[in-house]
Amino acid sequence: MRALPDRRLRSHLLSAPAASIGGAAGHMTAAQAQEFWGGRWALALRTRGQPTLRDVDAAFDRGEIVRSWTMRGTIHIVPARDLGWLLALTGERQRQGVAATHRREGIDADELRRAERATLTALAGGGRLARTELFAVLEGAGISTSWQRGYHLLCGLSWRGVVCQGPVVPRAGGPTREQYVVRTDEWITDAAAPADPLAELFTRYITSHGPAGARDFAWWSGLPLGAAREAAAAASDRVSVVPGGGEPVYVAAGPAPRRAPRMPGVLALPPFDEYYLSYADRTGVCAPALLGRVGPGANGMVRPVLVARGEVAGAWSHSHAVGRHAGDPLPDLFTADSASPEQVDAALQRYRRFLLG
Repeated sequence: MRALPDRRLRSHLLSAPAASIGGAAGHMTAAQAQEFWGGRWALALRTRGQPTLRDVDAAFDRGEIVRSWTMRGTIHIVPARDLGWLLALTGERQRQGVAATHRREGIDADELRRAERATLTALAGGGRLARTELFAVLEGAGISTSWQRGYHLLCGLSWRGVVCQGPVVPRAGGPTREQYVVRTDEWITDAAAPADPLAELFTRYITSHGPAGARDFAWWSGLPLGAAREAAAAASDRVSVVPGGGEPVYVAAGPAPRRAPRMPGVLALPPFDEYYLSYADRTGVCAPALLGRVGPGANGMVRPVLVARGEVAGAWSHSHAVGRHAGDPLPDLFTADSASPEQVDAALQRYRRFLLG
């Protein structure tokens, strides 16, 4: 159905971008960002004027946006002022999800408390530490960070709201690749919580991802389906049901959007982009036969995709994404007539200007 991709392109700000990086982040609420470059590119695509990597980094350095494990045990870019109430909704669910992993790694509540004390002391007074520096602090406190323990401790401290990833670590000779870990209570000074966080999160999801249903919201947020349906009921005055049978599909309340402005023929979206990933059913924008070529695969990876007229037409890659400096981004069109070579090249060169501009 042509209307679904058209409306989602607008909801995702891909055909009607925001005025600023902070505005794009605020609209999306949480943009998935396992690949740091990819999360930043996702925000740049949703902002007018074709901002560069430096522009997105500046929003981190100003404290407008942060990165943290906010949903499904997965790291997202979120507006700094929203981090607290998001974690209040999802933190316990994330703790339950990693309980078996923590037992296997020997991480218990007492060790997390010791890690929290050591971390808060090291970061007090506006301190900031790169990840390896934070792990050295924990090792000095007698807390092992070997193998994956350091990563799991950092995740635990993050969904407990102790720390977040804020300003960008400078890097000479190439794109920045890391953020400093900072104390949440010191770095975020303009926190605000809505009166009904669950209804607010559902409303924001539908506004930024709709048309979508409660099952989509449950997948995206990591909350149980029952909680998702409760959220839909609580937000009923702020969302509208799209006419049709089956389970309700929602859009933001208000008049139907005007015709979307002209957009590039092809978009080069990053890995794990919200437009493709953040639904229980992804066939609305990707042919079922192509899902396996995009992911999530057995290793959990989701490829960067080429989107033509709102539908997945292929994938792409670039060595800059993993820190090697080589040639231009490379396309992988799934069908020869998905898009013209000129459209694909324009989309990939836009990404290259973002990365190197």
